[in-house]
Amino acid sequence: MLIRDYQSNDFPQIEALWIDTGIFMVERGDTPRIIERCNDMGGKFLVMEDPETGNIVATSWLTWDGRRILLHHFAISPPFQNQGYGRTLALESLAFARERGYSVKLEVSPDNLPAIQLYRSLGFELLGDFDVYMLKYPS
Repeated sequence: MLIRDYQSNDFPQIEALWIDTGIFMVERGDTPRIIERCNDMGGKFLVMEDPETGNIVATSWLTWDGRRILLHHFAISPPFQNQGYGRTLALESLAFARERGYSVKLEVSPDNLPAIQLYRSLGFELLGDFDVYMLKYPS
């Protein structure tokens, strides 16, 4: 598998992957423009591509909030799960944060046990026992 930086023409495949893995929500407003803006602000968007087919099989979006890297939209296509590709992509993602010297924060559903197991095996620890709230469209 090839891990590379996001290109704007990747978005249709990425959106299909996010829908397939259940992480896509129209309300989030994730668009090529938003991805590029986040990258311009110090983030990085990685894709894992199957070199035989050219299909994108995984994504890792790292954004910078001014004090830490946020890892989100980490998705592996179901046929490629449980084969080590998630670990490979996660390690590449963490290398980006390590190069910059920043901590990494992520959110994961408490019922996503395979993801939790992966993150814990990479050294992530539970930050606290609290709910996350978000105002999607501030007035």
